[in-house]
Amino acid sequence: MGLSYAGSRYLGWQSQPDGRTVQDVLEAALARFAGQRVRTLCAGRTDTGVHALGQVVHFDSRVQREEFSWVRGVNAFLPPDVAVQWARVAPAGFHARRSAISRRYSYVLLQSRVRGALEAQRAGWSFRPLNGAAMREAAQLLLGEHDFSSFRAAGCQAPSPVKTLTRLEISQCGAYWRFDFEGNAFLHHMIRNIMGCLVAVGQGLKPPQWMGEVLAARRRSAAWATFSADGLYFLGPRYAPEWDMPARTAAFDWLPAAGGSTNT
Repeated sequence: MGLSYAGSRYLGWQSQPDGRTVQDVLEAALARFAGQRVRTLCAGRTDTGVHALGQVVHFDSRVQREEFSWVRGVNAFLPPDVAVQWARVAPAGFHARRSAISRRYSYVLLQSRVRGALEAQRAGWSFRPLNGAAMREAAQLLLGEHDFSSFRAAGCQAPSPVKTLTRLEISQCGAYWRFDFEGNAFLHHMIRNIMGCLVAVGQGLKPPQWMGEVLAARRRSAAWATFSADGLYFLGPRYAPEWDMPARTAAFDWLPAAGGSTNT
């Protein structure tokens, strides 16, 4: 099942006792539709305030319904800021998390001398102008397989800090910047901590080569402060073609276009 949600009202994906998570509201809707308890597993957990355009979950159910019925029926029991986008009967052996070959995120940032209003909880904000060339130079130092301990939250439970970042592209569309990340996996707060460093470079507070020094230090104290969750979007996982899972949803077209002006 593919899912989109605005994460502003939720304490992230992972179920909590008070029920204020995306997993909780999804499983409650599934239970009402299917008439039985349903437990879900997602492709990538999101933190408090983080949004998703193409989260993927899998679950087992004895209930037999048409695929479109799972979409429309479950959506009837979901709040307006969470919506099922598609549903498939998964092939044997499919696993939403373990079958993913990579995960994709975008961060949207408003550059403006004053804070936005329509963008509240939907975009990060920089009141200083950003230097795109400097940020791209710094971003190149992060590509490849590295120990990302400097960008890891203290409470991160990942067994290893070594991850492979295959893509970090930065583009501008008017007053909005878009940062696109893709990697095999991400540490807790890894993207938000990288964003803090990129914005520091973009604002001229640090030189581009400083990013390499932060990476090499392998300690969280070497990096900049964790950036706001407001502009972070989980675009979803990528799967091998044989699984025949959708790679995008309509919500992808809502974000500022990637690959915009790059001459700033």
